[in-house]
Amino acid sequence: MANSKFKPVSEPKSHSRNVLELFACLNPSIPQLPPIRSLAITTNSDSQTLVFVGTVSGDVISLALNPNSGLSLHLRVNIIGKPVTSIHVITHIRKLIVLSDGFIYLLDLNSLEPIQKLSLLKNVNVVSKRFFSRRNEEIKGKEDGCFFAASVGKKLVLVELVLSGSPVILKEVQGDFADGIMCVSWVDESVIFGTRSAYYLYSYASGQCGMIFSLPDPSVLPRMKLLAKECKVMLMVDNVGVIVDSEGQPVGGSLVFREASETMGEIGAYVVVIRSGKLELYHKKSGNYVQRVQFVGEVGNPCVVADEEDGRGKLVAVAAGSKVMCYRKVPSEEQIKELLRKKNFREAIILVEELQNEGEMTRETLSFVHAQVGFLLLFDLNFEEAVDHFLLSETMDPSEVFPFIMRDPNRWSLLVPRNRYWGLHPPPSLLEKVVDDGLTGIQRAIFLKKAGVVTAVDDEFLQNPPSRADLLESAIKNMTRFLEASRHKDLTPSVREGVDTLLMYLYRALNRVDDMEKLASSENSCIVEELESLLSESGHLRTLAFLYASKGMSSKSLSIWRVLARNYSSSYLNDSHGANHIQDTTKDVSFDQESAVVEASKILEASSDQELVLQHLGWIADINHLIAVQVLVSEKRTDPLPPDEVIAAIDPRKVEILLRYLQWLIEDQNSGDTRFHTTYALLLSKSALDANEKEHTTQNFEGVNQKEINVSDCGNNSIFETHVRERLQIFLQSSDLYDPDEVLDLVEGSELWLEKAILCRKLGQETLVLQILALKLEDCEAAEQYCAEIGRPDAYMQLLEMYLESMNGKEPMFKAAVRLLHIHGEMLDPLQVLERLSQDMPLQLASETILRVLRARHHHHRQGQIVHNLSHALDIDARLARFEERSRHVLINDESVCDSCHARLGTKLFAMYPDDTIVCYKCFRRQGESTSVSGRDFKKDILYKPGWLVTR
Repeated sequence: MANSKFKPVSEPKSHSRNVLELFACLNPSIPQLPPIRSLAITTNSDSQTLVFVGTVSGDVISLALNPNSGLSLHLRVNIIGKPVTSIHVITHIRKLIVLSDGFIYLLDLNSLEPIQKLSLLKNVNVVSKRFFSRRNEEIKGKEDGCFFAASVGKKLVLVELVLSGSPVILKEVQGDFADGIMCVSWVDESVIFGTRSAYYLYSYASGQCGMIFSLPDPSVLPRMKLLAKECKVMLMVDNVGVIVDSEGQPVGGSLVFREASETMGEIGAYVVVIRSGKLELYHKKSGNYVQRVQFVGEVGNPCVVADEEDGRGKLVAVAAGSKVMCYRKVPSEEQIKELLRKKNFREAIILVEELQNEGEMTRETLSFVHAQVGFLLLFDLNFEEAVDHFLLSETMDPSEVFPFIMRDPNRWSLLVPRNRYWGLHPPPSLLEKVVDDGLTGIQRAIFLKKAGVVTAVDDEFLQNPPSRADLLESAIKNMTRFLEASRHKDLTPSVREGVDTLLMYLYRALNRVDDMEKLASSENSCIVEELESLLSESGHLRTLAFLYASKGMSSKSLSIWRVLARNYSSSYLNDSHGANHIQDTTKDVSFDQESAVVEASKILEASSDQELVLQHLGWIADINHLIAVQVLVSEKRTDPLPPDEVIAAIDPRKVEILLRYLQWLIEDQNSGDTRFHTTYALLLSKSALDANEKEHTTQNFEGVNQKEINVSDCGNNSIFETHVRERLQIFLQSSDLYDPDEVLDLVEGSELWLEKAILCRKLGQETLVLQILALKLEDCEAAEQYCAEIGRPDAYMQLLEMYLESMNGKEPMFKAAVRLLHIHGEMLDPLQVLERLSQDMPLQLASETILRVLRARHHHHRQGQIVHNLSHALDIDARLARFEERSRHVLINDESVCDSCHARLGTKLFAMYPDDTIVCYKCFRRQGESTSVSGRDFKKDILYKPGWLVTR
């Protein structure tokens, strides 16, 4: 099981840095100590650090650690003159457990006296105190004494030491441990121990004992180290450390050391390994080799290491022969600085992330280091990686990059944080200077490399030096990327102004016109004063116009759009002055010109400034009629434009725009102003007259229709979707607010007969309407419909006379007259018809029609008689039913009472309502004859009885 963990790894990766530094040695005033066999280190509640030393001569020595004077002698006591094998500090009972010559001794932590021998245990090989994980601290708090495990001969003994100092044996574990137990660790409920052949786990809770894994080489002594911080145990197999949890299950990867260790310690996230006068440091999680410290040992004397057993200490003590050295953990900040100075940026970030996971550093520190790495990479000309780190920093303020873009002093100079970093990089300067200084450094490094001097410049730069233009472009692109990402952060208003303004600077430097316009047209915090001259001089007028509009400077924006529209096509205006007023001119407009008009219209559509809108209406109308109309009729503005001023401002030659605006006033705004209605009718009439004139000057009818459509209304960009005459007819019929006389005077001499008919009808000139419909348009159905609307028989007779008379050399319309007699003959008097019939009318056409009229007349008379007689019969039946109802008999006896006052009727007068309720005469007078006692009003709620209904 263990081999599968460490076989694939042959050599640990090296990530060298200084994690430990020598902190203190023995004070020279101390006499030389005997060779040291065991060590322990602890920190008291008063923050005094003590190092306990066990020697081969049986001495237990207490050394006090002082940062200034080193390790000074505190106390010294000799036990029995035999080597002290191990020392364990029991902090909560202020005792030391000392193992010497197979016996366990208890010493006071502060005075080292008295020496108490635990005679109950003999031939003890190894001792390990019980360690409680954080989740079991509450169990530990309930105990009065302490627990430790001891190897006694070939058995494992679990002992509880009460406060009186008396040992109590809790369990004795027997097993096939012929080789004896060489090492042991007790974590929570599990006791892990090792023999020459295998590692075992004994469960204190269940009493079960089982093998974890066997050892491949019995000649190699088993060793283990409790990793207190993780509550795990590292089991050594030669130079490989297998980490297991309290259940004996391997967790994570194995640690592979460069050679087998003599002894091991723990400090923070690292494992300390001592071998042959060398202290090596390995990271527990990654297994990376981190540091090596060389010290002078003594031949024949093993090295010993001790750590603070709570796993959170920052000191480790090392003994080599008679020398004692204390190493402390280098502050994390100094470790990070060292890596950054060596340009090991990735290792520095990994270290900070590890420290953050271990709770030694905050997330803000990680962001701080990301920013620091970013600046170092920036000055190393690695702009893309630099910005990547800037973006990973949550605390870096965007204003920190402002000095790289705009020269100091500027509007935002005071916003830039000062002296926030560790002074590992030069002060900020313009990107051009950063690139120039970097290129100078590369040239210097190339020269030094030829001379055999190693430099910190990237080898890729040395082999293929980049050009200044490429570096500067990369710098600007990546700085742009950082500012773009910064726009989405929660920034102060002043910083946001700087971000947007400088971003526009960078876009301009890269000539990213689309991005410039997108930024300027969207919601932004750009400072206009900083960009006006820049954009104007560089010719980015569209961007400047967008920027003006976003800041509410509509007048300036529109002025730019007007200049752009004029410049796009300088010859267009001269040609358009002579164009027909209803011609579709947008087909000659360039895309850029159209774009300028569209953007200007967006401003004007939302503007309620009458003067501003009318000022710019003219040039927009010159380019696109549709957009001009949209500006006038926009619903986005809060206050509508005054119609009189708008109509006065519209060029009279642009009839189509005026028509559409009047149509909007009348149809959409429901304007009832007779002036607008009359003007609209007159303009439509003039347009219809022009279209009709052109129609009659063309020989090809299909060509005429197509040309009329194109000229009048139906171009691709036409404002109206219907023919001009059709719109005129619809409006003349639907509106009653225009002056029909004025319109009729305009169309009097034209061929617009249907329009004339509508106008005459408005004026009540029935004869003229019938003449136009019947004689000019020969629309019999329309003429007959008009007669039906009049509703008088004389209208039909007048129409018949028109059909029968010959006017202006035109033959009588006998067929139309016959049709009129056939359909509406009942409306005509036969005698009058016979009188009006022309002698020239063919008899075969008139005879059948006259006969039908007479028959219809006779049928109508007979039918009227039948209806009259039936009505008379129904009236008689109704009268009879009413008489029967009123004359029916009602029986009243002595028990009958009034339904209203409940008095007996007797011989009193009474009345009965149709719903059969009976009341006395007094109540009848009070109640009235239409409302009964039940509250029913017979005038509103009529009552029907089956006998009353007439069934004839």
